[in-house]
Amino acid sequence: MPATPTPWPADRAQAWSARHRAPIGFNYLPRTAVNWTELWQRESFDLPTIEQELSWAADIGFDSLRTNLPWLVWRDDPDGLRARIDRFLGAAANRGLRTMLCLFDDCSFSGLEPYLGPQADPIPGIHNSGAAASPGRAVVRDPSERPALERYVRDVVGHFAHDDRILAWDVYNEPGNDFVFVPREVAERSAARALPFTPPTDPADPLWPHSMSLARDAFAWARVAGASQPLTAAIWSLQWEERERELLDLSDVVSFHSYLPLEMVAAQVERLRATGRPILCTEWLARGLGSRAETHLPWFVEQRVGCFHWGLVNGRTQTHLPWPRFESLYTDGRWHHDLLHPDGTPWDANEIEIFRRACAATRA
Repeated sequence: MPATPTPWPADRAQAWSARHRAPIGFNYLPRTAVNWTELWQRESFDLPTIEQELSWAADIGFDSLRTNLPWLVWRDDPDGLRARIDRFLGAAANRGLRTMLCLFDDCSFSGLEPYLGPQADPIPGIHNSGAAASPGRAVVRDPSERPALERYVRDVVGHFAHDDRILAWDVYNEPGNDFVFVPREVAERSAARALPFTPPTDPADPLWPHSMSLARDAFAWARVAGASQPLTAAIWSLQWEERERELLDLSDVVSFHSYLPLEMVAAQVERLRATGRPILCTEWLARGLGSRAETHLPWFVEQRVGCFHWGLVNGRTQTHLPWPRFESLYTDGRWHHDLLHPDGTPWDANEIEIFRRACAATRA
């Protein structure tokens, strides 16, 4: 059996960056989807809304977006999911947007395991109350599921391995993130609705070693599938140097998440420059924490750091609301994430102008 391909040499990654500039994009769920299962299932795939919202994004000047794929939907309907991915990529490309697809995801604010069928309505007043990880924390822990996960990665990546509409593959979003932010009463309501809730992890058996094992496998599977686009997985926690540093060695281009003030972002970028690879911040924008357009966007452009903020249109995810337990930062009514109301009007017109100028600057 041939050896698994290795990460790109740094000069190849820099050549990719020179062709694509530093992208300015956003993390995307349409306003009609409470999570990525609802986005991608046949019954709830809402192409007209997607096309409308991506047109709004193109009008601002964005050139890219990032969105997640659900393993459970692939397992149930692989042909249908691939067809819907193709339609989604076409809708984005027709508006000048290239797509970063994320294969796995541990982040589940709600603590819900993924499930098929109609997704529960959001709980009023709760940020991301319908969020679910993929493939789900229980599956990540189960070695017997690895062959099915490998078939998923090799099928999806192999099918789109040479598709120019794909900017990059984000192999794994926040591996090891086992936090549950939803308050206890919300978890109890989930139980009452018979939704698959996972309680917080036992400290004696943390999730992240299982996730990092899957991350290593997933990078190898994507490379064997022949991806011509770069692979990445973001470092995301304050303990990244102890827990997630290996992601830098696995990635073709370096990525990270930070919702912190600019001085902390700048310090992290300075450390990451030692890799000699292009740098992408694939999650940012938390206004109450000091991650704001007026401070961060001009710096990202000046430093040629690609950036994808969280949230385009406010909708069923309710991510304009703060993370649970961060409510005290938003007594002035500011939005946490998101840029646009459901009718396409901006939450802050001045902020949209900052995005317009930054997007235009990357094309100058």
